[in-house]
Amino acid sequence: MKTNRIYAGIPKEYASPEKAKVVLLPVPYDGTSTWGKGADKGPEAFLEASENMEWYDIETDTEAYRQGIYLADPIDALDSPEQMVDAVHKTVKEYIKRNKLVTMIGGEHSISIGGIRAFNECFEDLTVLHLDAHADLRKEYNGSPYNHACAMREANEITNLVQVGIRSMDHSETLVMDRDKVFFAHEMVTDDFWTDTALDLMTDNVYISFDLDAFDPSILPATGTPEPGGLFWYETLDFLKRVFEEKNVVGFDIVELCPNTQERSSDFLAAKLYYKMLSYKFLKKNDYLEDGFEENNDNFKKSVNPIDDYDEQ
Repeated sequence: MKTNRIYAGIPKEYASPEKAKVVLLPVPYDGTSTWGKGADKGPEAFLEASENMEWYDIETDTEAYRQGIYLADPIDALDSPEQMVDAVHKTVKEYIKRNKLVTMIGGEHSISIGGIRAFNECFEDLTVLHLDAHADLRKEYNGSPYNHACAMREANEITNLVQVGIRSMDHSETLVMDRDKVFFAHEMVTDDFWTDTALDLMTDNVYISFDLDAFDPSILPATGTPEPGGLFWYETLDFLKRVFEEKNVVGFDIVELCPNTQERSSDFLAAKLYYKMLSYKFLKKNDYLEDGFEENNDNFKKSVNPIDDYDEQ
């Protein structure tokens, strides 16, 4: 994918690593997907769509880019899923320690493993909010625990995992999942209070992992494993907005965009989703300011000492 570019074409003064409060880390990895290939092309399609997106968000009456968004060099050219997970873990943790809001764009869902590991090491009592069509709780798949079908297995063991939109899984996954923290799509349809229940299950610090196949394929078909019966745009935004309002979202990823040159709306949806999530993050507790915001680091684990300024490597 292209390098030395600026996210969404925003002004350079908001794109430098010194100014930016946000780091956007592309991980164009597609080494373990098992059906539709092409997630490695997802970050490039996402960035191209972002360059054609308005910077002003009508709903929040904000311009989130003013917080500063640094587009980091992609993590690519990796030989194995183990290398990928290690590289993501190391890079994400470095940026967290530099006091950045770290976000990722994939790539397949296995990229989340390293990111979640880093956030769990840096934040106390972490909840992973997992939006997906699939449970992703297998111990291993095709000989590796770092497969996209295993993306949430470690999170299930080391964090407070809350899963939303699930509608496809293997029977073996029922043996390890906590059903009280899983919101199945077919049950959400008739449950007017699922959002409240999900929020009650979360701790204060939340990391969001958003697999785009959580959406119904009628609004986002360009993903590797589409499943009928998914989420729709406004109900998803309503839920996410409440999460950002009521919790401390410490970071997030968006994964599994498999672009189709004949259908570009999926790329644009992913781009808008990312920017919406930033808009909600910065709106929380009146943190939206013309010249940026100061993040409260009280919830960092003692082993992490964030710093405000650094020399970009």
